[in-house]
Amino acid sequence: MFVPCFVQESVFSFAGFTLLMPAVSVGNAGQLAINLIISTLNMSKIGYFYTDCLVPMVGNNPYATSEENSIELSINAEEYSLPSKKLVALQLRSIFIKYKSKAFCEKLLSWVKSSNCAKVIVLASNHSYHHNDLQLRSTPFRYLLTPSMQKSVQNKIKSLNWEGMENCPCIPEISDSEFCIHAPGGGITKTLYDEGCSKEIPMVVLLKFVSERDNIPDSLGLVEYLNEWLQIIKPHLQCDDPTASALPWKMPSFWRLLFGSGLPPALFFICF
Repeated sequence: MFVPCFVQESVFSFAGFTLLMPAVSVGNAGQLAINLIISTLNMSKIGYFYTDCLVPMVGNNPYATSEENSIELSINAEEYSLPSKKLVALQLRSIFIKYKSKAFCEKLLSWVKSSNCAKVIVLASNHSYHHNDLQLRSTPFRYLLTPSMQKSVQNKIKSLNWEGMENCPCIPEISDSEFCIHAPGGGITKTLYDEGCSKEIPMVVLLKFVSERDNIPDSLGLVEYLNEWLQIIKPHLQCDDPTASALPWKMPSFWRLLFGSGLPPALFFICF
C-alpha cells in the first residue's frame, strides 16, 4: 500500500505515469540502476510502499546532497517521482521474507492497476553462467513484454533491434518438455512477469546477464539500455574521454561507501 510522505501528496495522481522498479536480483544491478535514475533526475521522495513482505531496514538518506538532508531516514521500499516526465520510481532496499515475494508482487500490481499507471518497467539481472551458446554470441541484454504491452511498443522495440528473452525447456533435463521463461538469479522477475500477464498489466522487463562483482558498470548498461527507448536524458554534445559514457548519469553520494571506507591505518605497524 502506498503511503504518502505529506498530506498534500495523498491526492497525488499516478494516472498515465510510468513506474520504474528493480527486481532484487544477482549483483543488485536493477537497484543500482534505479539509484542512478533517481539521482540523475533529482526525483523527489513522495512516499513509501508499506509492506510486511520485505525485511525491515532503516538508514540515512542515500541521495544526500547536504548536511541538512543527510539526516533524513530511508526505509526498505520508497517511491520517488518526477511529474514533468510522468515517472515514478519504486526503490527496494532489502530482501524478501521467505514465502512472501509472491504476495508482494500481487499487492504491488493491484496498486498499479488501481492507480492507473500507464506501464511498469522492471530492471533486473540474470546469472551470466546460465548463458546458452546462442546468448553467448549476442548482446547480454534481453527484454520481456506482457501481452497487454506488446501492441503499443512492439514496433518501437523492433526498431531498436533488441532481443527478446528466449524460451527454455521448463525441465532442462528433458528435451521434449514444454518451453517457458527462465530468469535464474532474477529474484521476483519471473513472478512479476507472470502476475503482470495474468492481471493484464502493461509491463516491460529489461534484463542483463551479470556476475557478482562491482556491478556499477552493469547498472550503467541497464539505464543506457532503457534510455535508448524512453530517452530519459539526452547525451552530452561532446565527450573528450572515449571510454566514458556519453550520457550524464549522476552517481549517488552513497556509492562511495559501496565497498566500505577502506582499511584504517592503525591496523598496520612496522617492525624494525
